[in-house]
Amino acid sequence: MNEQSITAMWANFKRQNPAVGDDYAAWSFGDSPQMADALAQLVLKGIKTATSSAYDLYEDDNALPYPGLYNVVLDGNGEAVAIIETTDVQVVYYEDVTAEFAYLEGEGDRSITHWREAHRDFFIKELGSVDLAFTEKMGVVLEKFKVVFK
Repeated sequence: MNEQSITAMWANFKRQNPAVGDDYAAWSFGDSPQMADALAQLVLKGIKTATSSAYDLYEDDNALPYPGLYNVVLDGNGEAVAIIETTDVQVVYYEDVTAEFAYLEGEGDRSITHWREAHRDFFIKELGSVDLAFTEKMGVVLEKFKVVFK
């Protein structure tokens, strides 16, 4: 993670938006540098306007995202590429994720079929790393966002 690029991007954003507080997090999408690069590009192009995560991973240490939350998106090298603002958050069962939401995630052919296949594999790996199991009834955090700075 390149702290200098993160700090610089946030400072530039704050100069244009002085009323914004100082609360933000910096992270990359996915679980590899290649995935982080690909998904960051989708965000920059306006194709990816939503993301999802396993609800069970929030329960111990992390608070759920909420509307108005700012995040600095990083590429695969940990460089800041954009700032996003969360606009909506819902928690649903994996099996209840809609085709509309899958489209907003912007990945693959943007279909619910692709979303289910890709996210099933991702969640199995992610949950398995902390000894949790994937199920169709698991909670999924659905987060919509907009790019506010790049």
